[in-house]
Amino acid sequence: MRVIFVIVLSTVALAACTPESSSHADVTGSIDNCARKLYSQYNPKDKKQCVAVCIACERGVVTTCSTACTLRGAQ
Repeated sequence: MRVIFVIVLSTVALAACTPESSSHADVTGSIDNCARKLYSQYNPKDKKQCVAVCIACERGVVTTCSTACTLRGAQ
């Protein structure tokens, strides 16, 4: 009986987890607007542009922005 309870509880806990949306939870679009102000032809796959936008628009730092851009596929 305990095993079934643990399985059900684990299932409920995992079902509550949802991945971030592809736009990083930027509901208002303010990051996209900020990126367009920095680069008229913003390419999120360009690591240099991605890091610059992350630092300026998302208030990140070089280390975390570089990692985030790499994970998003920037090269």
